[in-house]
Amino acid sequence: MTGLSRRGLLAGTALAGAGAFAVSPLTGRLAGRTGVASASTVSGVASVLPGDARYSTLSRGTNQRWQGEPERIHLVRDTEEVVAAVRAAVGQGKRIAVRSGGHCYEDFTTDSDVRVLIDMSAMSEVAFDKGRRAFSIGAGARLGDVYQKLYRGWGVYVPAGACPTVGAGGHIAGGGYGVWARRDGLSVDYLHAVEVVCVDSDGSVSAVIATADESDPHHDLWWAHTGGGGGNFGVVTRYWFRTPGASGGDPAKLLPAPPANVWISEVAWSWPELTEQGFGRLMRNHGAWHEENQDPGSRAASLFGQLKPFHRNSGVVMMTAAVDAGVNNAERVLENYTRAVGNGVGTDYQVTQKRLIPYLQATQWAGFTGQDPTVRFKGKSAYFRRRYTDSQIATMHEYLNRDDFTGGGGLLLISGYGGRVNEVAPAATAVPQRDSILKFQVVGVWNDASEEEGYLDWMRRFYRDLFADTGGVPVPNGTTDGCFVNYCDVDLNDDTWNTSGVPWHELYYKDNYARLQRAKRDYDPQDLFRHTQSVRP
Repeated sequence: MTGLSRRGLLAGTALAGAGAFAVSPLTGRLAGRTGVASASTVSGVASVLPGDARYSTLSRGTNQRWQGEPERIHLVRDTEEVVAAVRAAVGQGKRIAVRSGGHCYEDFTTDSDVRVLIDMSAMSEVAFDKGRRAFSIGAGARLGDVYQKLYRGWGVYVPAGACPTVGAGGHIAGGGYGVWARRDGLSVDYLHAVEVVCVDSDGSVSAVIATADESDPHHDLWWAHTGGGGGNFGVVTRYWFRTPGASGGDPAKLLPAPPANVWISEVAWSWPELTEQGFGRLMRNHGAWHEENQDPGSRAASLFGQLKPFHRNSGVVMMTAAVDAGVNNAERVLENYTRAVGNGVGTDYQVTQKRLIPYLQATQWAGFTGQDPTVRFKGKSAYFRRRYTDSQIATMHEYLNRDDFTGGGGLLLISGYGGRVNEVAPAATAVPQRDSILKFQVVGVWNDASEEEGYLDWMRRFYRDLFADTGGVPVPNGTTDGCFVNYCDVDLNDDTWNTSGVPWHELYYKDNYARLQRAKRDYDPQDLFRHTQSVRP
């Protein structure tokens, strides 16, 4: 018997048809039996098929490297429709994938074996649930809309990503971090409950609500969605958020308030004026500042910065930053950060912008807002526990100056981390990296398919040589602490590029992987929700 059956979740019904479902008055969960629907329709669920004018657009996400070839794309509007779509696919033996915002780094939702794509974009409600004293966010809600609705309605927010077009579904399941993580922690540090459509060993389909309450029989399913990654356990339909320990029923006091105003800045160093020694000083300064300013609750914890050393072809090294204007001497905190990073570099930085803006406008600021939806991209991630080593800095300089790479969209994207993130124990959520100070990526962004081979070769060799002392990947040790699951990278599975002997799942999940596997066996015993780096049963 599987975890679903043991928990008495599925009370099979005699209702016929793929769209049939029953609602339990005791739990509000859905229970039903499998059924077979036609290949082109599922009762009551809008679908897009090949030949539809929308198919070419909806069969791909933001990353233009990938386009799927599903038999149908279900545009679901509520949990009942998700249940119906999953039940039909299971009954027909069709491989399922789920898409919220479509920002996946790899082809997990566009794999050629995927026959049914469930598009969550219409499930975008943001509301206050009085019964749960928590804010409900649909899996298809885009982060920009989440920020707008929470702030306009109640003056609160969930600390999450900077790119406004990212969907809540996969972003939160992978942990959810962004501009205010140092100030307030990760999205999942506020996750109160999650609703997931799961499939039992006999093919029965049901929606399960799992909560942060340790006495909840589905607590492990909640925990698996606090950093276990998307596409692993079922279809997330919605999340509920509340500050742990918050009391009362006033919505304005059940999540943190964001900064009222934000100081932002952007500075740039000219590559032609930056010597190798100056570059080394810049990188050492940057790492040292984050080592020295990682304490939660300090004024500096309200500052978030991204250092972006582009390849020399672009001409610049850039740094963007934001700080909560409400902290004491906030402008000085920002100026001190910029001066500390630029100290002794040997060339002055140019301040391209510095201004005070309101919070909602800051959520749309181009300095942090992410990818152009018309491009191709890949990222290779690492967590850093301390500043970069001298050999790593030398490798950075070498690859950022290589003449055999001609692309202008190659860079390092280095984000500040730590602060409140590191107050949470590694096993309290599925995110185990709780003592890092930097989130690091080797990134490539390009337009044409003809450029792909050159970008991928440069990125793979750069990353391999950067972590040459640990087998080409950032093995958890005193300096690095593995990889970020939401910046998925299938090269970690390939012993051409990962010679460390440390498997991809240990780089993402470390000691938390065994508990994720137990949740997988309980809630997806048939391994229906899978991809190249999904949790194995």
